[in-house]
Amino acid sequence: MQAHAIAAAGLTAAAARFEASARRTAADPLADLAGETVERIGAATAFKANASVLRTADEMTGTLLDLLA
Repeated sequence: MQAHAIAAAGLTAAAARFEASARRTAADPLADLAGETVERIGAATAFKANASVLRTADEMTGTLLDLLA
């Protein structure tokens, strides 16, 4: 199902955004602390949203399989 692939890609992208922000903060903690904090919050929110899409798609697939059985 396409929703699974899209959500998985979104999870990967959000995790990469979070990790990149954390690395930038570790390299230079005082450079843009507020901006990096906002970036990490956005990445965490995107991760949660994609996880929710993945759960919903999984539930929909399960329901479909139940109907077909």
